[in-house]
Amino acid sequence: MNGALFVHTWRANRGRVLLVAAALVIWSTFMPIIYDTFGATFQDIFESGVLPPQFAAFGGGDIFSLTGAVAIGFIHPITVGLVLVYAVGFTSAAIAGERQRGTLEVLLARPISRRVTYATLAVAGALFVGIVILGSILGALVGTALVGRTAELGVEQLPLVWLNGSLLYWAFGAIALLASASFDRLTPALGIGLAVVLVSYFLDVLGSLWPEAKGLQPWSLFHYFDPKTILAGFPDAGDLLVLAVVIALAVAAALVVFPRRDLAAPS
Repeated sequence: MNGALFVHTWRANRGRVLLVAAALVIWSTFMPIIYDTFGATFQDIFESGVLPPQFAAFGGGDIFSLTGAVAIGFIHPITVGLVLVYAVGFTSAAIAGERQRGTLEVLLARPISRRVTYATLAVAGALFVGIVILGSILGALVGTALVGRTAELGVEQLPLVWLNGSLLYWAFGAIALLASASFDRLTPALGIGLAVVLVSYFLDVLGSLWPEAKGLQPWSLFHYFDPKTILAGFPDAGDLLVLAVVIALAVAAALVVFPRRDLAAPS
């Protein structure tokens, strides 16, 4: 890893990283409050049969328990969109964006190898993802404290929720960074990164809402992040392993592809 490049990357992004993390703190604070205020009402609605029971377990969470409500907060589209600012947005632009602007050659003209450049950007991206996920954790903790239900949350499991969530979103980040290292333009790198997330999200939600499609969920990376089960004290080490393998494969591929690429003159 190159220290100067890492410091430059951090300085260029720290304000936006902290802004996204703050937005996640605010958003995640609402989930325990919504459960505390409307949880019983939602339960009455579903017990009346007005809505199908499958809608009560969106993405592995639910609105009938504190841990279920917090779990929904972690996989809610707003949370996903905010985290993707760095999990996919930063990583897609990290190499392909610089290449498109014609500034990557200036960086590589210095005594820094392509592998070191990639490794530095990967570490920076993983750090950014970890910080914004921490925002969600803090928000859930603050919201739970505000409604006086901290004892129901399983606070001791929050570090593992952070680790599992960080691995999930960094798996998407590693794939997007691989795409960034493979293309000369931002558009295809960003498109691939977003496509992987959207397909994965669709498969997980479809499987949770439609019993006949439940077999599709293991093909989704979101399937390997189950905050409700972790907070209940039953984490699955296999989930961490699957996400770690995806990250390792993406990193290994990028370390092979990027150094061997012929960087033609920008057009």
